[in-house]
Amino acid sequence: MGRILAIDYGRKRSGLAVTDPLQIIANPLDTIPTHTLADWLNAYFSKEKVDLVVIGYPKQTNGEDSESMLYIRPFINLFKKRFPDIRLIEYDERFTSVLAHKAMIDGGMKQKQRRDKAVVDKIAACIILEDYMQSLH
Repeated sequence: MGRILAIDYGRKRSGLAVTDPLQIIANPLDTIPTHTLADWLNAYFSKEKVDLVVIGYPKQTNGEDSESMLYIRPFINLFKKRFPDIRLIEYDERFTSVLAHKAMIDGGMKQKQRRDKAVVDKIAACIILEDYMQSLH
């Protein structure tokens, strides 16, 4: 069994989270510059078995695609061409950044740490992954 990897895709940087090999626990993994994401994934997939990638699919509160899809859609197309053997699922990510900030506050993180957008991005990816995993049960 391989891991599930989640991506909170952003214009400048993308947050990543991953499960353990048994797909039981989701953990924040990293935040990387988005322009290096495809190469980073290529290196990661060569080291780790990944069964599925879940990418945050931002929607507006009315359920329509957000403007962010204008730059996420090309990445999704690139991913499908570059990694045809890895399943990609688009998962609603509404409010994950808000939930990430709340989790950081609840976890006792200092205000300075909460301002670090890289931390927010990988926690948001972890929330996307946890929500996806809960939706399976």
